[in-house]
Amino acid sequence: MKKFAALVMACAVLMTGLVGCKKEKAANDGKITKDNIKVGFVYIGSINDEGYTQAHDKGRLAVEEMGIKTAYVENVAENSDCEKAIRDLIDQGCNVIYTNSFGFMDWTVKVAEEFPNVYFGHCSGYKQLENMCSYFGKIYQSRYLAGIVAGLNTKNGKIGYVAAFAIPECIRGINAFTLGVQSVNPNATVEVVWTSTWYDPAVEKQAAITLLDKGCDLIEQHQDTTAPQIAAQERGALAIGYNVPTPNAAPKAYLTAPIFNWPKFYTGNVQKILDGTWKGQAYWEDMSTGLVGMDDLSPLCVEGTKEKVEEAKAKIINHTFDPFTGPLYDQDGNEKVAAGVKMTDDEIWNMGWFVKGIIGSTN
Repeated sequence: MKKFAALVMACAVLMTGLVGCKKEKAANDGKITKDNIKVGFVYIGSINDEGYTQAHDKGRLAVEEMGIKTAYVENVAENSDCEKAIRDLIDQGCNVIYTNSFGFMDWTVKVAEEFPNVYFGHCSGYKQLENMCSYFGKIYQSRYLAGIVAGLNTKNGKIGYVAAFAIPECIRGINAFTLGVQSVNPNATVEVVWTSTWYDPAVEKQAAITLLDKGCDLIEQHQDTTAPQIAAQERGALAIGYNVPTPNAAPKAYLTAPIFNWPKFYTGNVQKILDGTWKGQAYWEDMSTGLVGMDDLSPLCVEGTKEKVEEAKAKIINHTFDPFTGPLYDQDGNEKVAAGVKMTDDEIWNMGWFVKGIIGSTN
């Protein structure tokens, strides 16, 4: 009986301890401070890809400069590998996690629903939860400016565009770029080749070569590699990059690049968590916030390029102009947006049609 009583007493003490621990854990759940925060990143590519992932990693490094611990997993496929990477980061103590590719969206949602006390952010998607935001920049505005550069610098009016996937993100970028081209060179055309890749130098270089073989003398891209720029240089053509400045990749071809300023977003978003002002909402920030912009123009640009770009940029920043303001026509010449009407953010976000002057299909 004494043994039994002692056993009961021991169990009671153990349960009391467990309840106490549980209460302590519950009291700390969701309260992230500078002392306990650790931020994890799941990347589609390499941090040295000279493109999209490198741009995001600059944001991670900026978070570290805030005195905050970070961790990352790179080269993650858009499948269940994403879920595993997120869970690994949580096991490492990360209580804030950002995933940086469109195909990571549903995997991020799945884990976020399971860990309500972890903050999540998903780049370029459209789903949110109480503990998960989505975020992106209106890079189409920068694409428009890049289009002005292309329209002024093409000699024959035939421009090639190496594009990743036929999703609204890419389609609206191609459209904005083409509208920028047409604003200074109305008769120019933009021909699109889809690669179905985000990062594959061989495939993307071959796509650029295909366009160069068709007579294009300038190549634009929505890819994470510099391969299209290199292909352009090898053929004596010009090129516009993407994501980060890459003037050294193809110095005899490079004109400029639409770029992201991810340090601005990540440091600001993490600070919101620390301040208690963070919300599980959609962040889609425009050029006026500094999240998106343009690299400096290279000396290869013709005279007058800078002036035209700065003029349009000023109007975009002060919100007196947006690239998707009518009249806008589709490839068949049908009016899609009436004169003077600006497309809504929702219409722009879900864009699935090409503007007039584009050669290629949206599928």
